[in-house]
Formats: sequence, C-alpha cells, structure tokens
Amino acid sequence: MHTFKRVALILAIIGAINWGLIGFFQFDLVAFLFGGQGAALSRLVYGLVGLSGLVCLSILFDPIGETDDRPIDTSKVNYGVEFGEDFDYDHQKSDHDKRTD
Repeated sequence: MHTFKRVALILAIIGAINWGLIGFFQFDLVAFLFGGQGAALSRLVYGLVGLSGLVCLSILFDPIGETDDRPIDTSKVNYGVEFGEDFDYDHQKSDHDKRTD
C-alpha cells in the first residue's frame, strides 16, 4: 500500500505542475504531449491525476509517524545537543575538585 500512495503522490505532483504551467504560462503540458485536451490519452492522464488526488487525501489524514509499517528503532536516537555530545560537567567538576585538594 505504501508504493500505491507514493505513485498517487507523484501523479498529484505532476498534476500540480501542469496546473502551475496553465496558470502562469497558459500552457497545458498534458494536452501538448498527448494530443489535446479531448484526446483519449489526455483524458486518461487527467483522470489518473484526479484519482491520485483523492488517494492523497488519505495521506493527509494518516496519523503522524504511522505512514510506514516498519517499527521505529529508538535505540539509535541521539538526545545530545545540536552540535555533538553533551559535555559531562560532573566529570569536569570532580577533576577540578581533585586538583584543588
């Protein structure tokens, strides 16, 4: 099912690009490539793009983090600071205390 949604998303993106071309440049790429808006192949592409938009609605309502069926491996999560490992202040303090004694 994951591949089906990915293909639907790609088709929806293609449709969005085509609508952008129509809006900005009055150029229908699908009609240009497949023989006009009334051609059977163009109508097929328009229909597939429309159906893929409906499938993408299900992606919109998927719970966050549950779009992938694989379990999340939390053993490799880095809870450190942004630029690397956290500095161990307790260790530094104990070294400093040893030197002053």
